[in-house]
Amino acid sequence: MNRTSEPVARWRLWIDTGGTFTDCLARAPDGRWRRAKVLSSSTLRGRIEGRVGDRTLHLGGLAGAPQGLFDNCTLALLAGASPAAEGGADEIAVTGHRSVAGESDLQRIELASPAPTSWRKGVPISLRSPEEAPILAARWVTGTAARQPLPPIALRLATTRGTNALLERRGARTALLVTRGFADLLVIGDQRRPDLFALAIDRPAPLYSRVFEIDERMALRRDDEGGVAAGEALRPLPDDRLRELASTLAGQGFEAVAISLLHSDRYPDHERRAVELLSSAGLPISASAELAPMIGYQARTETAVVNAYLSPVIDSYLDGVEEALAPAGGSLRIMTSAGHLMGRNRFHPKDSLLSGPAGGVVGAAAAGRAAGCERIIAFDMGGTSSDVARWDGEFDLRFEHRVGTARLLAPALAIESVAAGGGSICHFDGVALGVGPESAGAMPGPACYGAGGPLTLTDVHLLLGRLDAARFGIPIDPPAALEAFRSVENQVREALGEVPPPERLLAGMLAIANERMAEAIRRISVREGKDPADYAMVAFGGAGGLHACSLAVKLGIRTVVIPADAGLLSARGLGAAAIERIARRQVLAPLTRCGGELPALLAALEDEARREVTVGESAASPRIHRREAELRLVGQESSLAIASPPAVTVEEVLKEGFAAAYEGRFGYRPEGELEVVSLMAAAVVGEDRSLPGVRSVPRAAGASHRRDLVGALGTVPVVERTALVAGVDLAGPLVVAEAHSTTMIEDGWRGHLHESGALVLERPEAER
Repeated sequence: MNRTSEPVARWRLWIDTGGTFTDCLARAPDGRWRRAKVLSSSTLRGRIEGRVGDRTLHLGGLAGAPQGLFDNCTLALLAGASPAAEGGADEIAVTGHRSVAGESDLQRIELASPAPTSWRKGVPISLRSPEEAPILAARWVTGTAARQPLPPIALRLATTRGTNALLERRGARTALLVTRGFADLLVIGDQRRPDLFALAIDRPAPLYSRVFEIDERMALRRDDEGGVAAGEALRPLPDDRLRELASTLAGQGFEAVAISLLHSDRYPDHERRAVELLSSAGLPISASAELAPMIGYQARTETAVVNAYLSPVIDSYLDGVEEALAPAGGSLRIMTSAGHLMGRNRFHPKDSLLSGPAGGVVGAAAAGRAAGCERIIAFDMGGTSSDVARWDGEFDLRFEHRVGTARLLAPALAIESVAAGGGSICHFDGVALGVGPESAGAMPGPACYGAGGPLTLTDVHLLLGRLDAARFGIPIDPPAALEAFRSVENQVREALGEVPPPERLLAGMLAIANERMAEAIRRISVREGKDPADYAMVAFGGAGGLHACSLAVKLGIRTVVIPADAGLLSARGLGAAAIERIARRQVLAPLTRCGGELPALLAALEDEARREVTVGESAASPRIHRREAELRLVGQESSLAIASPPAVTVEEVLKEGFAAAYEGRFGYRPEGELEVVSLMAAAVVGEDRSLPGVRSVPRAAGASHRRDLVGALGTVPVVERTALVAGVDLAGPLVVAEAHSTTMIEDGWRGHLHESGALVLERPEAER
């Protein structure tokens, strides 16, 4: 595969695979932009519009599908959508597909076996592709049939495949090798209690299947009695034992290996030798010293285990994507949790766990900047969760973060996630209403998807009249949403003896979700010493615009920006992301002692970052765009990252930076000696923080086409976003509808279309 130069590819695709939907934005060779949204389960949904004999169906709801796209799919009825097939198969293979002449919305499907009689007109169906969702989306936008090779493509990909496998514990059978005496390291953990007052702690099982102890030890300090200097072996590595282990691992069905030896953050020789000796097992090996050479044995070990646990899952997934791109010489770059792109040869699974949300943050920052906002809060509400982050002109990086119960030493944007998305299940537990954390996901999805799903936030918006069933892109069943709501309503009535009016009950569910999302925003603003009122909110994702105004009122935010292609912004953010590498080195020395050495250390890191970022890039011209020193008070564990000048010449530069950051966070200036924890330098090539695919905005004033939706709150006027022109003033309450998202302009808010294509909403009466 050609990874040396993106410009040789004729198509450029940016694809974000989320928990529910996979979003695709594509630029064709002729410069035109194309868009697609498919379910992340590699399925498309439509409905039966007619039968032509036993083996031929006409399907609707799939307008624009290229000829032959469904040739290798299987067709099935949606669960609960129709009476069971009368003696027929649950799924039938598709043998042929073409559009019906003269009917743009009808697809003619040939089946391998007769369709049961229960497969009749109006019944919703699903078409499942054997290829990964990004490849299905790529075929749709490029117009490529299933059995044809894709054209040359430069693909930028963000994915939740690793995140989902970690949270759902669907990773590989992993063996962990540690220094003797530390077999229980990850079982004991750091003694944090998830629920302080719980009498019984339900501790999750470790990710690894078995731990092996290695009788070795490196000296951290000089041992005068043994005559061993720091960095030398107190107990030599048992080579024979490791060779024996290599055979054991290969023969016992392990799929991956994690190695984490004590003190390897400073002295990695034993780990490197262990990797060599175990390589004969033929398994992917994750070594902590390579992945996270930082102090903290437990966190370093967890990082190695997570990377090993996910390696076969991610490798198989990316192999499938690369295999589809390879015939035409396509290229693949993957979005990392730190918000930058990386080639496959440098990529580790630990780097991908927040890749989708990171793409959204990069896109939100670019959209906010284009709309004239200097500081923004990114609010991304998708189908499964909501992700929030803060941007103050520079991305906020963390070098330690948690995903589920796992702690990782890996760079990531500071993103807070909450289980509140369009697919979050609305329920009643006998005492109170609740929203989430469980999600209906891509299957069965919300009740209105017609697959027997539960009541979700998407159904609530539909019933309130904020969503139009005709705009979903998949067949929608409003009566199913109403039936699911009636079920919850009856539960409330049985428990309390009475039930509020439907509009109050539905609005209450939205209020619960809004409060959970507002708390996530407070965690990345108020708890960091920042006032949300000083920021504009950039709201995106399929459901972000539906909640943005209500959330902004809760937080005192006066300006909301809804970018163009808000429902695809995480994919658009991939186009604005840079190819970047971060070089980081542990220091762990008092500032007064090491201050004179910092300029040389920083220069070495800059050289390393430049070298790393140019690997695989032709004619690359790297530049250093970020330098940081991580400092803390001596004796404390928590640290703060301080932007470092190109050359650190005096201690006062970092001292003052730390004092200012500390005061901003805690409200007072610190006293005491400082310790330098680490230094970091980041280099980029081909940086372009602008957003691709922005449509031009007409400047002439004019009236937009309006129509009405009717729901539980009465009649809601609706305007098509594509009909908006600059200069038109919008006043809430009003719904703005577009292809992949919807915006609810609440009462008291006004909006206009910015030249960048963003919809800018403001509260004129808000206090300033």
